[in-house]
Amino acid sequence: MQKASLQELYIDELRDLYHAETQLVKALPRMAKASSNDQLREAFKEHLRQTSEHVSRLEQIFEQLNEKPSGRRCLGMEGLVKEAAETMKENYVNELKDAAIIGAAQRVEHYEMAGYGTVRTFAELLGENQQVSLLEQTLEEEKQADQKLTELAQDINRQAAQAVGETRAPASSHAGRSNSKSRKAA
Repeated sequence: MQKASLQELYIDELRDLYHAETQLVKALPRMAKASSNDQLREAFKEHLRQTSEHVSRLEQIFEQLNEKPSGRRCLGMEGLVKEAAETMKENYVNELKDAAIIGAAQRVEHYEMAGYGTVRTFAELLGENQQVSLLEQTLEEEKQADQKLTELAQDINRQAAQAVGETRAPASSHAGRSNSKSRKAA
């Protein structure tokens, strides 16, 4: 039977997010354990706590809707979690591994922000003001987690580059030289 209501789409998207969040509850401890940087490890532990709250908020929304949270697999998050797991298995030096884990974690955060932004808009259109508030709270926490990862990445990525001796001058200093070579060749 064809689905033909925004309410049905909203519930499907909520189920997708619920499955995504429950996957993260399992993945975040592994990401924390794989991190060599103490601040990064603590950020993952803090986000695990928040993610558990995200699951609870979604369960609260399902209860308000008289729906079950199960029934939909989040293939997108499965892929992102699998990529993160592969990254953690790579034989990088600690600083590089931390930089790679941050990249994987930020892809997860961006996926979640897109999902929560979508369902928040659906909730607004459906007049579900209580649910809008819960979803907005989670969306803001996802944005804060992403911002925290960005801040950590600034130091960790620099440390990674220094650890492997790959710090270079900014790309703009090379641009003029390559352009002049191109002009001479033409």
